[in-house]
Parts: sequence; C-alpha cells; structure tokens
Amino acid sequence: MKELGLVSNQLPKHAYKRADKLHVAIPNALDRNQVWCGDISYIWTGQRWAYLAVVLDLYARKPVGWALSLKADSELTSKALMMAYESRGRPTGLLFHSDQGVQYTILRFRQHLWRYQIRQSMSRRGNCWDNAPMERFFRSLKTEWVPETGYRSFAQVKQSITD
Repeated sequence: MKELGLVSNQLPKHAYKRADKLHVAIPNALDRNQVWCGDISYIWTGQRWAYLAVVLDLYARKPVGWALSLKADSELTSKALMMAYESRGRPTGLLFHSDQGVQYTILRFRQHLWRYQIRQSMSRRGNCWDNAPMERFFRSLKTEWVPETGYRSFAQVKQSITD
C-alpha cells in the first residue's frame, strides 16, 4: 500500500462497555403482531462515536421512533421509545423486545414501559438472532445510507438520520 500511496479509510474499532450489575431476568415473549423492538448502534461523527437508538414496528417493518446522542444510556432509549409511542398515537397492548443491554434493563427505562403499559421481552443473553430485525435494520442503514467513512460532525449525522 505504501508503494502505491494507498491509505486505509477504515473506521476505528468500537468497544461496548460491559455492565457492572446483574440484569433483571425478563423472558423472551416475542410474537410479532403488536410488537416493537429496539436496539442501539453507533455511527462515526468525525471525532467520536454517536449512538442511535431505534424503535422498529415489526408489523409495519419500519422505524417509528429514534434518538441520537453522544452517550448510550437509558435517556437515549427512553427518548426513542417516547417518540414511537407519541408518533403512533399512544397504542395499547404492545410488547417491546430488545437485547439485554443495560439501557433496556435499567429501572428508568422499565418505568417508561410500565407508564405506557407496554410489556417487555428480551433476547437470550448473547444471542443476536433473537433481535434479528433490528440487526438487519442497522445493517441496511449502515450499508445503504451511512457513508463508509462516517460523517464529519454530529449535526451532519442528525440531519442525515432525520432525512
């Protein structure tokens, strides 16, 4: 590569933080009729990672809520859930499915689900196949929409995701 003057444009590696507390045991009750699922992914902003939380309606097969932040915390996931809940007219009888990330097991997020009367379901530990629709959504987003080298700023990411 040096001889040809080629330079790699790969993004830096990303590492998730490990949870330091045990998770609450919440069963996997996934049935795709009135189900939303959620997950978080990361997008390069030129200087650091931004985190994108998305809520996907499995019946409509489209995102119904999202939030973007420089922190992957329960505030991020709660904002995405709130957007979905309000934009869909405060539906009832919902099930929300996610992985076992601390952002979904923490009391604050579970209180939002309780307030909206949404049942919670979780994937088996370490099994990405249980939340495959979210994984597929993020793959499509990153390969079809997000530039290979990421974005230059947080504002650019936000505008692109809004579009």
